[in-house]
Amino acid sequence: MPQKKTQSKDIFEILPQAIASLKKNIFIPFFGFNRIKEYANEKAPLRSELFTEEQLAQYAQTLALNHTTVKEEPAEHLLKRLAENEDVLLDVHGMLTQSVKQNNRVVPAGEWLLDNFYLIEEQIYTGKKHLPKGYSKGLPQLIKGDYAGFPRVYHIAVEIISHTDGRVNLKSLIRFIKSYQGATNLKIGELWAIPIMLRLALIENLRRISIQIALDIESKNYANYWADELIQTLEKEPKNLVLVIADMARANPPMDSSFIAEFTRQLQEKGTAMALPLNWLEQQLADSGYNIAEMVHLENQKQAADQLSISNSINSLRFLNTNDWREFVEETSLIENILKKDPIYPLMDFSTRDHYRHSVERIAKKSYLSELEIAEKVVELSGRDLPDDERKNHIGYYLIDKGVRQVEKYAKAKLSFGEKARKAFNVLPLSGYGGAIWLLTALLSWSLITKLQHEGIAEWMVFTVAIFCVLSVSQLALSIINWFATIFARPCLLPKMDFSKGIPRQYKTMVVIPTIINSTNDVDELMEDMEVRFLANRHDNLHFALLTDFKDAKEEKLEGDNEIVKLAEEKVIALNRKYGRIDNDIFFLFHRPRKWNPKEKLWMGYERKRGKLAHLNALLINDEQQNFSLITGDAATYLGIKYVITLDTDTQLP
Repeated sequence: MPQKKTQSKDIFEILPQAIASLKKNIFIPFFGFNRIKEYANEKAPLRSELFTEEQLAQYAQTLALNHTTVKEEPAEHLLKRLAENEDVLLDVHGMLTQSVKQNNRVVPAGEWLLDNFYLIEEQIYTGKKHLPKGYSKGLPQLIKGDYAGFPRVYHIAVEIISHTDGRVNLKSLIRFIKSYQGATNLKIGELWAIPIMLRLALIENLRRISIQIALDIESKNYANYWADELIQTLEKEPKNLVLVIADMARANPPMDSSFIAEFTRQLQEKGTAMALPLNWLEQQLADSGYNIAEMVHLENQKQAADQLSISNSINSLRFLNTNDWREFVEETSLIENILKKDPIYPLMDFSTRDHYRHSVERIAKKSYLSELEIAEKVVELSGRDLPDDERKNHIGYYLIDKGVRQVEKYAKAKLSFGEKARKAFNVLPLSGYGGAIWLLTALLSWSLITKLQHEGIAEWMVFTVAIFCVLSVSQLALSIINWFATIFARPCLLPKMDFSKGIPRQYKTMVVIPTIINSTNDVDELMEDMEVRFLANRHDNLHFALLTDFKDAKEEKLEGDNEIVKLAEEKVIALNRKYGRIDNDIFFLFHRPRKWNPKEKLWMGYERKRGKLAHLNALLINDEQQNFSLITGDAATYLGIKYVITLDTDTQLP
C-alpha cells in the first residue's frame, strides 16, 4: 500500500512539470506568427534620415548619378515579392486578430494595421492588377547595389519612402523627380510606373513593420508566460521562486525591449515581492550597457516610431488612390516639354497627347535613339512650315500618320515581321484585302478542281462544278481574311482638341438645326428647343442657329409664309435680348427661299438638308449671302465660326 501511494504521488509531481515543459517548448514558440523563425532576420522598416524637401531634391541628383541600368534581358522580382508580402501581412493580421480575441493589448501600430487592413488588401489587389507578368521587364533595371535586378524606378520609390518615413505628397514627389531628371532622364514608361512602384514600396514597408509587430507580440507572449509563472509561484510556493527564475534563464527568453517592457510592467505591479527576478533581469542587461528603465524607454520610442511609419504609409496609400497621375506625368515628362513646342499640341486633349507620347516611346524602343532625340526630331520635321500640306506642320503627322515611316527610318527602328506585315497591308488596305480574298479563293478552288480532273469527269461537268465551288469557297476565304484583318488592322484614333475648359475664341462653334417650318407653332417649338440647348451649354464662343426652309409647294410663295418668317426673326431677336445680347450674336436664323425643281416639278429648298449645310458653309467661309432670303444675327460673329455641330430637330444636345 505505501508503495502505491508513493507511486501515485510521483505521478502528480511529474505531471505539472510535463505540462510546463509543453507550454515552454510547444505552445509559446507556435503561438501566433506561423513563420516567426523564417522572418526573424527581416530587414528593418524603410526608415532612413529624414530629409526636408530641399534635401530630398539634392539627394535625387546624387541617386541619379549612382544608378547604373542593365541592358540585357532583365529579371522579374516584383510580382514574387508582392505575393510574399501579401502572405506575411495576412499572417500578421491573423495574429493580431487572435490577440484581440484573447483580450491582449495590441500596440498602436497593430491597431492601425487592423483598422486599415481592408485598404491594404485593396492596394495589393490593385498592385497585382496594374503589374502584369513581365511589366517590370520593360523598365530599366539596376545592375548593382542592394536592388540589383529591380527596376530603377522601384529603387527611387524606396528611397523617397525611406527619407520621408512613408509620407508621400505630390509637391515633394514632383520636385524629386524633376531634380533626378536634371542628371538622368527617366523614360515615359517609368513616369507612369511611379505610382505602382510607390504602392509596392509602401506595401513592402508595411510588411517590415508588420513583422516587427509580430516579433514584439511573440516577445510579449514570452514575457506574459514567465510573468504568470513567477506570480503564481509567489502566491502558492514562494520558496520555489528561485527555481522558476532558473528555468527562465535556461529557456533563454529574448532580451529585447518588447520582452523587458512587458515583463517589467507585470512584475512591478506586485511591488517589492518581485525584486529578485527584476534584479536578475538587470544583471542580464548589464553586458549590453542598458538598464531596465532605458529599455522601457526604447520600447516606447520604437512603438511611437512604428505607429508614425504605419500611419504615414497607410495615408500615402490613400493619396495614391485619389491623385490624378496624368497631371503628374505631364508635369515631370521631358518629352512633354519638347512636344509643347508645337503650337497645336498644348490645345489637344489628354488622350491625344498621351497617344503622341506613346508613339515616341514605341519608336525609341525599336531604335538606339532616346525618347528625347525622337521627340526633338519630330518637332524639327513639323517646324519646316510646308505650305503644300498643312498637316505636315503638325507633330501628329510624324507620330500617328504617314510621316511615321520617315521618323522610323531616321531612327533606324528595327520592326518585327508582324509590324512590317501590318504596315504593308495598311499601305493599300483595299487592294490587300480584296487581293487576299481572291488569292485564297483561287488556291482553295484550284485544289478542289484539280482533284475533280484526276477523277476523269467530263470537262463541262468540271466547269459547272468549278463555278459553284468558287462561289462556295469565296465565303470561306472571306471569313478567313476577315479574321486576319482584325489581327493586322488597327483602329486609328482621331486626334482631338481639349475644350473641357471652354472653347477658345479662334475655335468659335455654331450648333445648327436644319429644319422645315410649316407654321407659327413650329417656330415656337423650335425657339424653345434652341433656348433649352443654350441653357444646357452656356459657354463663350458657342452659338446657336436655325437653318430653315419652307415646306415643298407647287408655288414659290404661299399665303402665311411672310408671317412665319417674320415671327421667326422676332423670336430670334427676342432671345438675344433676353440674355443681354444687343448685337444678336448668340442666336441666329438663316432662312432659304424655295427654288424650282424641274425633276420633281415642285418649289422646294435646294437639295434639302445637304443643300442647307452646303449653303451655310459657303456663307461662313466666303460670305455668300445670295442663297438666303433672311439672315438674322451679327455678321462679324458668324463669319468667325470655325466648327459647325449639326443636330436634327428631335436631337437633344447633352
